[in-house]
Amino acid sequence: MKLTILGGGGFRVPLVHRALMADHSDERVTELRLHDVDRGRLDAIAAVLTEQSAGVAGAPRLVVAEDLASALAGTDFVFSAMRVGGTAGRALDEGICLGHGIIGQETVGAGGISYALRGIPVALQVAEAIREHCPEAWVINFTNPAGVVTQVMRGVLGERVVGICDSPVGLARRVLTTLQDAGLAPADAGPVGLGDSRVRLDYLGLNHLGWLQGLLVDGTDVLPSLLERPDLIESFEEGRLFGTPLVQALGQVPNEYLHYYYFTREDLATDLAAENPRGKFLQQQQDGFYAAVAALDGRPGAHALWERTRMEREVTYMASNREAAGGFERDEADLQTGGYDQVALAIMHAIANDVPAELVLIVPNRGVIPELDDDDIIELPCRIDASGIQTLPTRGLPDHARGLVVNAKYVEHQMIEAATTGSRTAALRALLQHPLVDSFAVAQRLLDEMQAGFPELDYLA
Repeated sequence: MKLTILGGGGFRVPLVHRALMADHSDERVTELRLHDVDRGRLDAIAAVLTEQSAGVAGAPRLVVAEDLASALAGTDFVFSAMRVGGTAGRALDEGICLGHGIIGQETVGAGGISYALRGIPVALQVAEAIREHCPEAWVINFTNPAGVVTQVMRGVLGERVVGICDSPVGLARRVLTTLQDAGLAPADAGPVGLGDSRVRLDYLGLNHLGWLQGLLVDGTDVLPSLLERPDLIESFEEGRLFGTPLVQALGQVPNEYLHYYYFTREDLATDLAAENPRGKFLQQQQDGFYAAVAALDGRPGAHALWERTRMEREVTYMASNREAAGGFERDEADLQTGGYDQVALAIMHAIANDVPAELVLIVPNRGVIPELDDDDIIELPCRIDASGIQTLPTRGLPDHARGLVVNAKYVEHQMIEAATTGSRTAALRALLQHPLVDSFAVAQRLLDEMQAGFPELDYLA
């Protein structure tokens, strides 16, 4: 099979490559194509992959494709991991927002609206190119904001587009491991959310706005055993982030990104006090990495540089939220990533080999959440095989979540309207209705500065 990665110069591409090299099935990826608009980043990641695959029998053939048409022609799967504006754009979004006393996180904050307004037009162009050059290919989308980008690409390509995120899998894995360590779940339950397993997730919401409502092992929900034990809640990452009182009050475990909604004041204060907020930190770190690889000028060492940088990135992931929650370090197991790359591999296997898998995916609602339209994109457990994707039963959206989810989907609709019609008014409505933006006057100033900072937003009028 052939796999094309759009955003092939992205920092996390070696994780996908690592997963592909570990795959020895008959229907595996034998050709990996990388495409990126930044040739320097593309060459750096190609150097990392070349070193990573040295001496590995059966490693996919690596193709660096500078033009989009050749990257797509005849490919079987397209992995979309684009970042319009790069890490510099993320840092600028964050800085603009913090300058107005607003959280600027790139997917759940006002910065995410700017990110979407830049990314949607590009995603639509890419979808049209896919329809022209590889109409039978499946598109696995990890481009953020993942729900919005998946929705607009499906409008062009239909059922062959699916969105993925590693957050739900990571959350469920940490909960199960906690229960296994306490002897409250079978030690041999199997993998979580990555394919055929004895473990079933009851998870529902939008991307970065969902809740783990149940965790079934052999049909028995083991999550209540966690909820009644404060010592267990406080022993894993999300439990420590949110704290026992909130988790027990909800009766569920929230996705980590909900920290920005449940602890807005604390997160904002931490970001405002930070010398290097997350966006600025990643910009400096990645600029340093790509420059260091370029300076090698073909000499060995690119993979070692990447591994050191990756570990630093993982250690500091959501550091400001952890600081706002009292300060704690990530567990060693959470530094060994195995999230979206493994989900993507499981999807490809399910489709190519017609071996059913159960995964948490970003797909159309189709009546699961009655308050949303059928074509609205949500996130929940699904069954996938060669015939397509079917959503699996959940207990439905909890009452406490309805307002947040419906409001967030309205904001997404306004982002899509703004990006597809050029309506500045729709962009303003998106900012105004976002719960992390507390003033129309601030929304106006934010949009003014975003347009001034990003030529990509000149289309808004």
